[in-house]
Amino acid sequence: MSDALKHECGIALIRLKKPLEFYKEKYGSAFYGVNKMYLLMEKQHNRGQDGAGFASIKLDTKPGDRYISRVRSIAQQPIQDIFAQINERINEELTEHPEYQDDVALQKQHIPYIGELFLGHVRYGTFGKNSVESVHPFLRQNNWMHRNLIVAGNFNMTNVNHLFDGLVKLGQHPKEKADTVTIMEKIGHFLDDAVSKIYKKLKKEGYNKNECSPLIAERLNVAKILRKAAKNWDGGYAMAGLLGHGDSFVLRDPSGIRPAYYYEDDEVVVVASERPVIQTVFNVDFEDVKELAPGHAIITKKSGEVSIEQILEPLERKACSFERIYFSRGSDAEIYQERKTLGKLLMPKVLEAIDGDTKNSVFSYIPNTAETSFFGMIETVEQHLNERKTRAILNGGGKLSAEKVTEILSERPRIEKIAIKDVKLRTFITEDSSRDDLVAHVYDVTYGVIKPTDNLVIIDDSIVRGTTLKMSIIKMMDRLNPKQIVVVSSAPQIRYPDCYGIDMANLESLIAFRAMLALLKETNNYYLIEEVYHKCKAQLALKDKEVKNYVKDLYRQFTTEEISSKISELISDPSIKAKVKTIFQPIENLHKACPKNLGDWYFTGNYPTAGGNRVVNRAFINFYEGNKERAY
Repeated sequence: MSDALKHECGIALIRLKKPLEFYKEKYGSAFYGVNKMYLLMEKQHNRGQDGAGFASIKLDTKPGDRYISRVRSIAQQPIQDIFAQINERINEELTEHPEYQDDVALQKQHIPYIGELFLGHVRYGTFGKNSVESVHPFLRQNNWMHRNLIVAGNFNMTNVNHLFDGLVKLGQHPKEKADTVTIMEKIGHFLDDAVSKIYKKLKKEGYNKNECSPLIAERLNVAKILRKAAKNWDGGYAMAGLLGHGDSFVLRDPSGIRPAYYYEDDEVVVVASERPVIQTVFNVDFEDVKELAPGHAIITKKSGEVSIEQILEPLERKACSFERIYFSRGSDAEIYQERKTLGKLLMPKVLEAIDGDTKNSVFSYIPNTAETSFFGMIETVEQHLNERKTRAILNGGGKLSAEKVTEILSERPRIEKIAIKDVKLRTFITEDSSRDDLVAHVYDVTYGVIKPTDNLVIIDDSIVRGTTLKMSIIKMMDRLNPKQIVVVSSAPQIRYPDCYGIDMANLESLIAFRAMLALLKETNNYYLIEEVYHKCKAQLALKDKEVKNYVKDLYRQFTTEEISSKISELISDPSIKAKVKTIFQPIENLHKACPKNLGDWYFTGNYPTAGGNRVVNRAFINFYEGNKERAY
């Protein structure tokens, strides 16, 4: 994705099922869980580089001993910063107290971060201040061990205002309206309520206060708490939580929008946002790592008992397709094949754009995340060439010379590394006129491999805003003097805002939306903008489930090809000598390539939750009124 796009978050949860002495004996260290958490977080750093957080819980501590540790960072390399702090603290304790070195019991009692339960989070700040206070995990503290709650998630809620008002009606006074705080307080309210009810019941049964504590931990029904708390949530989420006494959970939204995978054996329970991360860190097979079903939670009790519970009624599965196209690491076995298929399915349109002239075409990709789709595209080019070679030889009727056959067989796709990103270059100036010149130099190009008769075919994983294409890539490509620049997107046109965790909040920032506006002006249909605005305004008082996406009506005025053609104009300018053409993945091909992840709302406007239509409604009103606020 050549456009800078912040997105997503990553979660990691580990529960050690054996005493720490077991890991010391088998793996040489009681810090086994800390080490594994570092690897899980580091191998998900692609999901978030604005901040990172870590929390741990020790089981069965004595009153007065610290049992919860937490560290968060917004340093330039936040994961490394967190674990540098952890490592420094551990080494301090071991240096000052040599007697801790080989005594696991003393290590657990006195050294922070060591424990049996761990929660990690990597974050991209989609909006708001990127302060350390915004970094997960969040902590809700209480002197009752059971009421301590630690929460981290990969999520966005579309109805935060509604949830906030619900907390106020319950008598709470939340400190802010952020969705993380709102969700944590919602869970916390029902956790408090459950603990109180169990305590009262135990008192009636004749137990004293001291005896109640372990029995509360045993009887606490985490699934029931989650069912009450999540009842009115609208959004995409994979929500993880730790309770102070040692229970834990990860809950996935009913549409399966945000991903969650888990693995369990007799030593460990682990949950993460991506499957290959678990495979690599714990050296397990693809089949051993399970996907958490939509609307379900994986719950681990303090006792170590693990269960998968349905919390919410699953809806039609609409798992995010952007996960497959771009966000997730391509080392996942399924994702790798899906990305290759996306590239393969684009080739008929590419061949049409270059008039089948593969001999005078150079194929490349930008950025590195598009490499796998590029492989798929090249495989299809090679297949096309092989068919053409076979026909040429057969048409020769056995009369071709050895030299001619060799010439026919020697043709290969012309593959070059054309664009190289200068990773050390930062566009640190925000003032537009100064920043534009810096953006134009983010990429370097390879000179000497393109002829004036060549088509230059560049595949990108997606085109969101088109800014980097216009200000940098197209201009750099044009310096190579190709006949035509064909920009190929493995994703369809991004037409609508996302409201489930991706930083695509404003309609006017999307190049497909700007192309549609330009076409409306050219065809004297711009009056439709006002009509849609009034339709959207009329829906403000409606309930979420009654709101319709009228922005679709504007896109229906034009074919996909007409919008693609206008995008080609928008990412170019009069100084560009080469012909510029853009090709986008058809929606039907996206579904064919990624059959398990049919969440396509940013392409089609078909939002998986009721709150999605309200968000696009508000986004269009904001656009029309010139309001730069976010739509959710």
